Amino acid sequence: MKAFVQDRYGDPDVLELRDIARPVPGAGEVVVRVHAAGVDPGVRHLTTGQPYLARVIGFGLRAPKTPVPGLDFAGTVEETGDGVTKFRAGDEVFGTCVGAFAEYAVAREELLCAKPARLSFEQAAAVAISGCTALQGLRDAGRVRPGQSVLVIGATGGIGSFAVQLAKMFGAEVTAVCGTGKADLARALGAGHVVDYTREDFTERQYDLILDTAGLRSLSHLRRALTPGGTLVIAGGEGGRWLGGVQRVFRAVLLNPFVGHRLRGLVARVRGGDLEVLREAIEAGRLTPVLDRAYPLADAVTAIGYVHEGHSAGKVVLTL
Repeated sequence: MKAFVQDRYGDPDVLELRDIARPVPGAGEVVVRVHAAGVDPGVRHLTTGQPYLARVIGFGLRAPKTPVPGLDFAGTVEETGDGVTKFRAGDEVFGTCVGAFAEYAVAREELLCAKPARLSFEQAAAVAISGCTALQGLRDAGRVRPGQSVLVIGATGGIGSFAVQLAKMFGAEVTAVCGTGKADLARALGAGHVVDYTREDFTERQYDLILDTAGLRSLSHLRRALTPGGTLVIAGGEGGRWLGGVQRVFRAVLLNPFVGHRLRGLVARVRGGDLEVLREAIEAGRLTPVLDRAYPLADAVTAIGYVHEGHSAGKVVLTL
């Protein structure tokens, strides 16, 4: 089968399209014929091996442990391993896997969900990681409640575009922070108010919950926009070569006991139950993935570079 493979860390051009063996399912695993795969900032981080913290926590010190990149995907079940009862050959699924930038990938049964009928494979491939991150950031870390004022920073990005819709679904009043030219999209997603960060300072108002999905704003700056007792959830951000955006999470954890605000760092995990929550919301027409553009698999390096520029509106996917 065709797959992108990397033998060492480096810029995305270390990825090579090769012929490799098709994966074989183990117990509790499913082999899926990949029709589309999501591209997010994490793909570049794992390709370059930066921040270095990623290597230390298990992705491989000198070279990637998983040579084929890509996690988000959607496709058709090809083969099932022992003990798999939820899916059978021919089922259309989405979720996360090992090595999505390939014609076939293997996934744990519990990390897959039936593809919503109203979505294309390209749309479904954009859901799992960004959707679960937005859901867990609002519902679990943020404890969002109806009637609250919620600020979503990076509102038209991959995570943010889900977060705006989910916050609205939970009954919150949503303010979106985004760049010039993306206000109409933010409003279409459900934002009642839009702040253009290139022209305005969102700290002129205060919010019960801030979900920061992108940026490097200081905790002190973000806290100025919180109501007394309000909650800040850090769900994304870029940074240096060693810790990336994680240093803000560390600072939030250390500061939290000494301030009146709730400061939370989010380490999201894709869970089967949350995939089902997202699927139900999509089927009900309350949640729709936003796609910026799709590239063919052969253009994976170009797609990674485009995402790294930070100007995409919604998600970027590869098609096979």
